[in-house]
Amino acid sequence: MKVPFTKAHGAKNDFLLSWAAETGGLDLSATAIAICDRHTGVGADGWLIVGTGAAGCNGSIRLFNMDGTEPEISGNGTRCAAAFLVDAGLAENDVCILTGAGPKCLRLMEHAGHHYLFEMNMGSAIVEHVRYSLPLRDGRRDVTILNVGNPQCAAFVEHFDFDWRTIGAEIEGHPYFRKRTNVSFFRVMDEHTIDVRFFERGVGETMSSGTGSTGAAAAAVARGLVKSPIRIMTPAGAMDLRSEGENLFLTGPAEIVVKGEFFL
Repeated sequence: MKVPFTKAHGAKNDFLLSWAAETGGLDLSATAIAICDRHTGVGADGWLIVGTGAAGCNGSIRLFNMDGTEPEISGNGTRCAAAFLVDAGLAENDVCILTGAGPKCLRLMEHAGHHYLFEMNMGSAIVEHVRYSLPLRDGRRDVTILNVGNPQCAAFVEHFDFDWRTIGAEIEGHPYFRKRTNVSFFRVMDEHTIDVRFFERGVGETMSSGTGSTGAAAAAVARGLVKSPIRIMTPAGAMDLRSEGENLFLTGPAEIVVKGEFFL
């Protein structure tokens, strides 16, 4: 069976996108594992199934991680879906997408060819614990636990000169988090800038993360370390976040890079 796809990335967090109408009858979880495999598939952090005709929205998305699990939302993935809808002529400057975390609104800030820049209303951050002492194998770690449409655990660090990937994997599957969690490690550069590393639930290390960036910034604000507007430095480059009331707005890129068919 052939599965048509478009590949896009949001700050090097890469996704495959397929129309829901072209995936009928597929085992979506199993297909996600196959198509996202970086050796035997196309390769991506996740697979987005994009629907049309969602009530009040330009489209809808279901996201499957590369391990076949279905999370609530990806910020970078939602920007990629917005670019996908604009490219298909189904949206223009303002895009509304129904996600597993509810409808999300994006505004197209710049557009040149297949390069897009969107500002996305990420909603509000619900902080469960500003400071929580999480027991780990090597001792306790001071973290902030919150939700930005999906679960986040953000750890303030002085530097990244430690095995944060192993610790991130341990935190992701920690018994405290019933449905696992996304993990970010952030350091403060100044009162408007943080530097972040990401270990995402169901994916592992990623070059960037929209919800992870939002969670890390919200955690830094909750701890009194930074204030809006905030530039978030990631291994893939910078994204910018600002607050307006309780809503957090994240600006970041999306780029369509290839279209093709996967032979399932």
